[in-house]
Amino acid sequence: MKDLVQSVEPGASGRRRVWIQNKAVRVGLAETLSTYVMMVFGLGSVAQVVTGQGAFGQYLSINVGFGLGVAMGAHVGGKVSGAHMNAAVSFTMCTFGRLRWKMLPLYVFAQLLGSFLAAGTVYGVYYEAIHDYCGGNLTVTGEKATAGIFATYPAPYLSLMAGFIDQVFGTAMLLLSLMALSDQKNKPAAAGCEPVAVGLLVLLIGISLGSNSGYAINPTRDIAPRVFTAIAGWGGDVFRSGNGWWWVPLVAPPIGGLLGAGLYRLLVEMHHPPLSEQDERLVERFEESFPLEKRENICTNVCV
Repeated sequence: MKDLVQSVEPGASGRRRVWIQNKAVRVGLAETLSTYVMMVFGLGSVAQVVTGQGAFGQYLSINVGFGLGVAMGAHVGGKVSGAHMNAAVSFTMCTFGRLRWKMLPLYVFAQLLGSFLAAGTVYGVYYEAIHDYCGGNLTVTGEKATAGIFATYPAPYLSLMAGFIDQVFGTAMLLLSLMALSDQKNKPAAAGCEPVAVGLLVLLIGISLGSNSGYAINPTRDIAPRVFTAIAGWGGDVFRSGNGWWWVPLVAPPIGGLLGAGLYRLLVEMHHPPLSEQDERLVERFEESFPLEKRENICTNVCV
């Protein structure tokens, strides 16, 4: 227990301070909470639009809700876990050597837990609104469908192949842009403004690439709320709907993440000229400001 928690004698305030020493526990807690915050705001914005039948927002407000939710989630966990909030981001960072592979299960579990808890929270907050809207009949498709509040489903015209490409491309644009925003040898987001920049990126993806299938671009964001809805009363239709759509947001985003990040690295990052000695010191100070060892989160100090 001494390795997990450490207490300090009372300071000037007269209070005892206790904190968790174990890095994995601290990272897991921060990643869970940051994902939870992002998902509560995002799913809450969808619930408000759907149950309000347009009286309390439209499609744009959902995009804004998710964008600002990402920004707030990044503020919550950015300096502790990097606030990935997205298994495709974590997987890509592991592949490119910026996060240790042994940390991937922890990140994925934390993201799943945060997303599941957020879905339960939003369901509880909007329970009466949801049941008033659908008359107590929880359905996945149809005029009064409500499962789309929690997980993504394809538009009626969208084939599985087109949807798969849609998710690969959307996630590729996400990771390509995140690589650029964090590239200290290029034009990164201004220090302290990274959460806003990433939130605006998610908003941009939503208003440009979101109509086909709801731009999940995030395996853990989609599957955990989908499982929640299956348990909460929507049943197995959440997995059968859309010709078995549920696996696409699981498989396509990691592929897209690798393609987008790889494209940026191949066409831009690998060709930077050598830094001056002064610039190298600035980059080193930037790298040292992150809590995880060996540059694990240089490229994703805040990510969706």
